[in-house]
Amino acid sequence: MTGLELRLPGADGALRAYTMNTPGSWERPAAPFTSRVAFAAAHVVADPLGENRPGAPAVIDWEHTLAFRRHLWSYGLGVAEAMDTAQRGMGLDWAATQELIRRGAAEARAVGGRIAAGAGTDQLTGPASLDAVVAAYEEQLAVVEDAGAQVILMASRQLAAVATGPDDYRKVYDRLLAQASAPVILHWLGPMFDPTLAGYWGASDVAAASDQVVALIEDHAAKVDGIKVSLLDAAFEEALRSRLPAGVRLYTGDDYNYPALIRGSSDALLGIFAAIAPAASAALQALDRGDLSAYDDAFAPTVPLARQVFGEPTYYYKAGIAFLAWLSGLQPGFVMVGGLQSARSLPHLVRTFELADAARLFPDPPLAAARFTSLLSAYGVV
Repeated sequence: MTGLELRLPGADGALRAYTMNTPGSWERPAAPFTSRVAFAAAHVVADPLGENRPGAPAVIDWEHTLAFRRHLWSYGLGVAEAMDTAQRGMGLDWAATQELIRRGAAEARAVGGRIAAGAGTDQLTGPASLDAVVAAYEEQLAVVEDAGAQVILMASRQLAAVATGPDDYRKVYDRLLAQASAPVILHWLGPMFDPTLAGYWGASDVAAASDQVVALIEDHAAKVDGIKVSLLDAAFEEALRSRLPAGVRLYTGDDYNYPALIRGSSDALLGIFAAIAPAASAALQALDRGDLSAYDDAFAPTVPLARQVFGEPTYYYKAGIAFLAWLSGLQPGFVMVGGLQSARSLPHLVRTFELADAARLFPDPPLAAARFTSLLSAYGVV
């Protein structure tokens, strides 16, 4: 189908004609990727009839939440479960997180999908001690391991608040890595994703922090599968990757510069992959074939979309992920736990719609057009 037209508001507020693109021809892989390990950090679908207001316990639509994970697995991607994309610390409480990890891991076993899940400390409330942080990590570590998922040791707001320097981080991570039953993925999330994590690893200077991280990994290389780095600094990531011990992966979490970083030998653990799964899969299939032209062709149109979705304030990117899932027919409504669907303005969503369409990511353009038109009407745009 070609030539589907709707009217969208421009930057000046005036409505203008917009013609949608045809869907991309995205093929699912016949076998696992061989050149890179790639995880998509998945969001949760809120129950539209749940009391999903700010501060309330999360009420999740389990049917569509799990169906979204099957969508990601069908394109060959692993699922990074219960991460910041799933609104950890921004609407997803610990009780719902435990159920999400268990359900997600069970679904992964049922379909043969790869899954890793975040273990953090977000069940803590109020001031904490280092021992309390370790105990909280241990509780969540046990939940992830008991579910059968690989562990991602998430960066901890509570540790960042209580630690007085690099030695405190070492004390915590030394204890956790010593008791992990299998190699884990470490997690370095920059302050653009969570301002409370500024100075993580005990140093405000990222070069000094990287020295701490490398020393930790060197001392525990047998227990570290890799480290996810989300600092939106490609040069820094490349330098850190070159310092890692042999066999330890650098999982890029750079949602701005991922095509060049993956091409340069980073693996991937990315929130944007949840929104661009078909294109990401096509790019990784091309990389496996050694077809760098097809790799670039698949990824290039997604970069403007990623930079829009992850635009400042970056930590509200989750709204864009849920918005695109709704427009793509992967969930019934645009509603989020904690009411976070209100975090992005209508002009931001209009531009997100246009860039996703330019990347040919909508599998059913008439559905996407009808849903977005209904949202415009709800906002009073006629």
